[in-house]
Amino acid sequence: MPLSWNEIRDRATHFQKRWKAAEKENAESQSFWTEFLHIFDIDRKRVGLFEKQVEIKRAGKKVKNGRIDLFWPGTLLVEMKSAGQDLDRAFSQAADYFEALPARDLPRYILVSDFQRFRLFDLQEGIDHTEFTLDKLRDRIKLFGFVAGYTVQAIKPQDPVNIKAAERMGALHDALRASGYTGHDLEMLLVRLLFCLFADDTGIFTPAQSFREWIENGTKPDGSDLGRALAEFFDVLNTEEAKRQTSQQEDFKSFPYINGKLFESTLRPPAFNAKMRELLLEACALDWSAISPAIFGALFQSIMDDKARRNLGAHYTSEENILKLIKPLFLDELWAEFNKVKKNKNRLFEFHKKLRTLTFLDPACGCGNFLVISYRELRLLELEVLRASLDIERDYGQKLVDVFNLVHVDVDQFYGIEIEEFPAQIAQVAMWLVDHQMNVRISDEFGLYFARIPLKTSPHIMHGNALRIDWNGVLPAERCSYLLGNPPFVGHHYQSVAQKADQELVLNAIQASGVLDYVSNWYVKALNFMSTNAAIRAAFVSTSSITQGEQVGLLWGYLLGRGIRVHFAHRTFRWSNEASGNAAVHCVIIGFGLRDIATKTLYEYEDIEGEPHISTVANINPYLVDGPDVVLPNRSQPICDVPAMRWGNKPTDGGHLIVSAEELVEFTAREPGARQFIRPFISGGDFIDGVTRYCLWLIDVQPSSLRSLPTILERIEKVRKFRLESKAASTRAYAAYPARFRQIAQPDSDYLAIPEVSSERRNYVPIDFVPCNVICSNKIQFVAKATLYHFAVLTSTMHNAWIRSTCGRLESRLSYSNTIVYNNFPWPESPTDRHRKAIEAVAQGVLDARASHPESSLADLYDPLTMPPDLVKAHQKLDAAVDAAYAKSAGRKRFKNDPERIAFLFELYQKYTSFLPVESSKPKRARKIKSSA
Repeated sequence: MPLSWNEIRDRATHFQKRWKAAEKENAESQSFWTEFLHIFDIDRKRVGLFEKQVEIKRAGKKVKNGRIDLFWPGTLLVEMKSAGQDLDRAFSQAADYFEALPARDLPRYILVSDFQRFRLFDLQEGIDHTEFTLDKLRDRIKLFGFVAGYTVQAIKPQDPVNIKAAERMGALHDALRASGYTGHDLEMLLVRLLFCLFADDTGIFTPAQSFREWIENGTKPDGSDLGRALAEFFDVLNTEEAKRQTSQQEDFKSFPYINGKLFESTLRPPAFNAKMRELLLEACALDWSAISPAIFGALFQSIMDDKARRNLGAHYTSEENILKLIKPLFLDELWAEFNKVKKNKNRLFEFHKKLRTLTFLDPACGCGNFLVISYRELRLLELEVLRASLDIERDYGQKLVDVFNLVHVDVDQFYGIEIEEFPAQIAQVAMWLVDHQMNVRISDEFGLYFARIPLKTSPHIMHGNALRIDWNGVLPAERCSYLLGNPPFVGHHYQSVAQKADQELVLNAIQASGVLDYVSNWYVKALNFMSTNAAIRAAFVSTSSITQGEQVGLLWGYLLGRGIRVHFAHRTFRWSNEASGNAAVHCVIIGFGLRDIATKTLYEYEDIEGEPHISTVANINPYLVDGPDVVLPNRSQPICDVPAMRWGNKPTDGGHLIVSAEELVEFTAREPGARQFIRPFISGGDFIDGVTRYCLWLIDVQPSSLRSLPTILERIEKVRKFRLESKAASTRAYAAYPARFRQIAQPDSDYLAIPEVSSERRNYVPIDFVPCNVICSNKIQFVAKATLYHFAVLTSTMHNAWIRSTCGRLESRLSYSNTIVYNNFPWPESPTDRHRKAIEAVAQGVLDARASHPESSLADLYDPLTMPPDLVKAHQKLDAAVDAAYAKSAGRKRFKNDPERIAFLFELYQKYTSFLPVESSKPKRARKIKSSA
């Protein structure tokens, strides 16, 4: 165990006095450094070598031999000079030695000295150095905290050491697996080695690098005895010092009893070879004190997955994103409370007691990153409590005897459930690692060594399926303070058979729950868990789809009905997440509970990768907007007096009824009689990109005509075969009508076309009037006999704000739905003729502006980077006119932004629908062909 800082300072004072007259390198250097290391209670023979010989080369050729005055592999290189000599020259000489060392042994620190001056270089931080004189050693002794195991790292999630550490563990994992050492034993071995590597650099094992030194000097170079030696070593760590065998290796005596059940079970000894031993030593050579337990766990887990390994570093959850959840869930509130009570002794005491009572459950904890960061932040808050307590005691003229008795927050306040065993083990170890990092900070702050070794408490991580077990068996609800985490991102199309079975079990009370995303299960389980303790507050990261489209009505209708209220929310933003299988997905964060709160916080992102705009609002509804708690049902008819919107025609033809522009010339040249049956055809992409295709439109064609057109008959036969091979019985039934689209809904008048899918980058979803002879696919939704007024409102910012808040999404792209978006949209309330005419006039202005760019597609015209200025101005006029029509009924002058528009639209929706029956059935997408056709 390291000495306390107070004792180290006392020893440094004695060292200063003893060596104040030292001068000569050759005569006194070794004694000087032996006693210097003794300041930290480090035996030089355990860690370093005097006069280590190295071969200095230039351009690959040997120049000379050199001798390092003191060398501690992987940690420290010392170059000594006699009093008054040039330290720049000493550093240059040390740099030559550094270059001559093998990569595995490269030290982090270079120290040059002439007895009276010290110049310390931390190579991890660059070549800048710290210089001081011997008489200041006591004051600057913390610079050498790394000698005693007191390294206080500025943990950086993006630090390359995290990637390097995972890569080196991955290389060892692969070598062991290739040798036949697999499964549970391999996973547990790696977790134990992770703990040992960390312990070797953070003062748990003393002196630093003891584990590495034991492997290097205590096992054979060919690795043949390393597996058995590790088994014995793990047994030592699991045995109290007083109960250890007296005949065991002398080196084992310095290793502490760990406990915590980490080393309790017996593993099959792995058969190492020279290469595997070297891989382990290369892992030892890294500075493991610098790793971030919050993200390393995810990287560590990814080494077990070959696919994830290829993208190592791309799939961890960033600390920044974790803080987006935990700050509004509990951290901001706790800090605010602390700032109120920090000057009051009794209230501060009660607040500190409260911190110890808080409990946290992550029911999909993975490698524990949410638990790790939550614990770290709670410990940092407790550190401020201890500082404030000491300040108060000093004000009273008193002094706390042992501040470490007041460190109350511990890992046993944290609970998790994880379906996979390996990440569950990682989560537990990660919690111990961050606990020790925080203990080192406490030690550094208050001058006494503080460590929780042996491990007396453990985080409670259960290996199990969170959707199949009662969470009360992990943490009783009456003792739970917070639920948090990042449940799996799995859309209903991608769920496995087992996941679908889980969902059927959990969501059995929700009608049509099969279309919900997998994350929905955690919301319902959380609701059931919270029902016996309404004080619990929860927050989950979720796919944004549960706040969009038809999923809102299904999931949130149930949750709201059971009393759930949203407390805070981050609207859609880009999330880096190791569990998703993607480097980034579009997510939301939803904080909720069964108790309502007066003030809610909404985080909105203008740029999904930027910083949020924070608003305090009265209510957050399931669409994560400031508005009343309503859910939009699938409606078969609009709530306002406007023309119906329908889906276009669905071919389901394998592409055989569709003719490209390139095919058209050859097709009609070979079969001129086919021309009368070919019509222009558009899908959503064609419509936006200005691409013209064609289709065979064979409605009411006489059989005799078809029989005279062999090329068309050939295509019809291919349609029949395609439909017969379908897995869907309904599609196979339509093989009886191969000459026709499966679903037909073509209007007999010109129509307004709306693409089903459009890029989220556009400020406006492009819509336009289309002649009735153009056949639209089911990727187009249309309004027949639409007027300029309908065009204006649907293309306005008002309607586009509604779209972005209520429609479904394909990835991040907008997915328009007539049944959700259009049929629930509240149109202007009783607009006057003057408003209608003004709106129609500016609508024509938009069409005229488009017409002035005949070579440009809608994609060109509505790209935010290429949108023509005249079209921008035309839309601004249209937006003003439409806003004015709405503002009149609201008794206001204007709308400042989209949040104001959306809040108003939801209120208007509530007004329009207050007397309407709620529709629960899904509408038909298009007219089906009857068998008698």
